[in-house]
Amino acid sequence: MTDNAATWVVAALLVLGALVFFTYWIVWFRQKHDQDWLPAGYREHESPFVFSDMMLALLLLATAVLLVLEEPIGENLALVAGGMLVFLGVLDTAYFWKTGMFAPEHEGYMNLAVVAAALAGGIFLIVRYI
Repeated sequence: MTDNAATWVVAALLVLGALVFFTYWIVWFRQKHDQDWLPAGYREHESPFVFSDMMLALLLLATAVLLVLEEPIGENLALVAGGMLVFLGVLDTAYFWKTGMFAPEHEGYMNLAVVAAALAGGIFLIVRYI
């Protein structure tokens, strides 16, 4: 087990990220999504992402454990997770931009925060473990 404080911080952030994904989807599925400004097909577009996000959340948890245990594959998985975060961040950016969901009156600040967190987390993992 590592005694490197930076690795513990990264692992904690990975676990936090996984918890955010789990919590997001629990909250998301409990909401109606009936605002008149939502794009047509919003629910149908978003709901399949639960599968990729849950895979990513599980990957983040596995990566955290493997990094703490100093298993070399942990760094490789961190790169995979980083790539997934960047991909999802770019995909969300394109969708939110195209549908006007970055506008303040359309929860734009929250959407911007989601995209910024995904991109920042992904870039951080890639730069740290490349």
